Amino acid sequence: MSRIGKLPVHLPAGVTVTFEGDTLTVKGAKGTLTQKIVGDIDIKVEGNVAHVLKKHEAEELDPKHGLYRALLHNMVVGVTEGYKKTLKVNGVGWKVAKQGSKVVLNVGYSHPVEVAEVAGVKLECPSANEIVVSGIDKTLVGQVAANIRSIRVPEPYHGYGIAYSDEVIERKEGKTGGKGKK
Repeated sequence: MSRIGKLPVHLPAGVTVTFEGDTLTVKGAKGTLTQKIVGDIDIKVEGNVAHVLKKHEAEELDPKHGLYRALLHNMVVGVTEGYKKTLKVNGVGWKVAKQGSKVVLNVGYSHPVEVAEVAGVKLECPSANEIVVSGIDKTLVGQVAANIRSIRVPEPYHGYGIAYSDEVIERKEGKTGGKGKK
C-alpha cells in the first residue's frame, strides 16, 4: 500500500483539476499541464482537495498510486509557483551570456556552445557565471538543467565545470608523489 498515494493534494485558489478518460489536466495562474494516467487509477476532486484512488486493490497498482499522486502535486505546484534551477559556471575565463532566445556558453572549448530555449522553459543569465532555468513543468526544467550541466560536468581537482548552485563538489588533493626521491 502506497503511503504517498493516500495523502490528499490541496488545491490553492485558482487551480482547477479535471480528469477525463485517461488525461489529467491542471490549470492555474501560470499555465496548463496535462498528464496521461495509465492503469486503474482514478482522481476525485472534492472542493479544494484532490484524491488519487485505486479502482481496485492490486499489488501492481501501489507504485502507480504513489507516482500519480506525486505527479499531481508537482503539477499543482508548477501552475501556482513554478520551478527554478540555478547553475553556476566555474572556470578561468568561462562565462555565459543570453543572446535573444539562446544562452551562449564560453566554457573552455574552441567554440562557444549555444543552448536554445525549449518551449515551456525560460533561460536567464543574471550574471556572467550563472544560468537560471525556470518553468512550470518540474520534469522539463530538471531535464534542461541537466542537459546544460552535461556540457561541462564539474571535475573534482579544481572544481571547474557547470554545477547546480546547491551542489557540493567533493574536492580531491591531486598528485604529490616524486618529491625527494632519486
